[in-house]
Amino acid sequence: MVTLSEADIRRACEVPTDPLQFSHRSGTRSALPEMSVAAILDEIARAADLPLEESITLPAQAYTSQEFFDWEVSTIFRKEWLALGHVSQIPQNGDFLNVDLLGEPLLIIRDKSGEVRIHSRVCPHRGMDIMPPGFGHDGHHPAEVREGKSGCGHTRLLLCPYHSWTFELDGKLKACPEMQEAKGFNRDQWGLKTYRCEIWNGFIFVNLDGDAPETVAEQYAGLGRHLEKWNLADMELVFAWEWDCPFNWKVLTENFMESYHHAGAHSKTLQPMMPAKDTWTEQEKPHYIRCHLPLKPALRETITDMETAGERWDIFPPLPGVTGEARYEWGLFLGYPSFKFLVTADMAVWYRTQPLGPDRLKLTTTLLVPKSTVQHPDYDAMLAKGTAQAVAFHLEDMEVCMAVQRGYYSSGYQRGRLSHLEMSIWLIQRYLAARSRGTWPAVDRPAAASQRPDLEGLF
Repeated sequence: MVTLSEADIRRACEVPTDPLQFSHRSGTRSALPEMSVAAILDEIARAADLPLEESITLPAQAYTSQEFFDWEVSTIFRKEWLALGHVSQIPQNGDFLNVDLLGEPLLIIRDKSGEVRIHSRVCPHRGMDIMPPGFGHDGHHPAEVREGKSGCGHTRLLLCPYHSWTFELDGKLKACPEMQEAKGFNRDQWGLKTYRCEIWNGFIFVNLDGDAPETVAEQYAGLGRHLEKWNLADMELVFAWEWDCPFNWKVLTENFMESYHHAGAHSKTLQPMMPAKDTWTEQEKPHYIRCHLPLKPALRETITDMETAGERWDIFPPLPGVTGEARYEWGLFLGYPSFKFLVTADMAVWYRTQPLGPDRLKLTTTLLVPKSTVQHPDYDAMLAKGTAQAVAFHLEDMEVCMAVQRGYYSSGYQRGRLSHLEMSIWLIQRYLAARSRGTWPAVDRPAAASQRPDLEGLF
């Protein structure tokens, strides 16, 4: 197979795309018949109720229908908690991060009291984005862009560049020139809209509708217990790489969560370290999936021998608290609906997902390491190696994800059978089916059993 560079992959993501063999559909209509949202949900429910050993893939329309994507936005994404950033990205009062999510221009900011808030960037005067690309006109905005960090910056005030309405960092309107003749105008009533925001394990979450029935901590309580030894809240986000992806958000999520494709897409990278046949998935949970990717026994012995000799196998120094079986595997997690990350002995990887349509999303891949790692004398070299490896793995995933999305528009598409190594895909189907019923997995149906009940309590 020809190895494609990052530039090749990025060109293939553009609209219109280059005519590469795995290219996006370039505006062509699907060769498959249209399906209503109700019909797609019926098929999801049918697939979700099958036992794992009989499980099948979803209809292609679940990945191509604009109407079904709209259902996902209104029923899932706007109602649930979505991760937008990490506290290490805005460490100081006045630090901010701009993120566009589901058509909402958002501003994540640490106000003057140190509280993290999420505001709409839409000015209540005339609807202007108060921080458009470039953060307004040169010389007419107090915001300073952080060099090399997309969307990050620092400011003492929030200024709309259209008519100079000015807001405090907490969103309250501070100044609005020439409004004295507007009858009944009350400045206190015209601040920026603020969204429900919570911080969990250092990650900043938003709930766009504001009606999530549980806090993030309540929803991810079980997940949090698994992650205590990594102390994610005290890590630093040290690498963020943005990708325009011409495929459905579920294509990315399914690919991220199943390790069956180690044998194919990652045959020369991950498969030699973590053979697909050894990976396994825990018992079904209402709010998250946990998968285990063990290192092969021979590699475990190599790591032990190197560490006994005072050498390091990992890219970064291993975390002292990550011991036992957790030391010799990668832990893969999905917090429903889209909080995707993995932990290793020396770092964490988080994928921020911003769905844009049924066949497009914006993705930011990140690395997080302990503060002590950032202070290590060899940190720069370690980071260069870690980011190169992260990009190389992701390029393999980008290529197959684009090809999968293309297949969903073909008359040759067939609903395939799933391997037991794709249990996580089946669990995602069960999540979608549960949300269509207004509940969560393992609440109104028996929980699916663990693939390794003998190991589940060891981590």
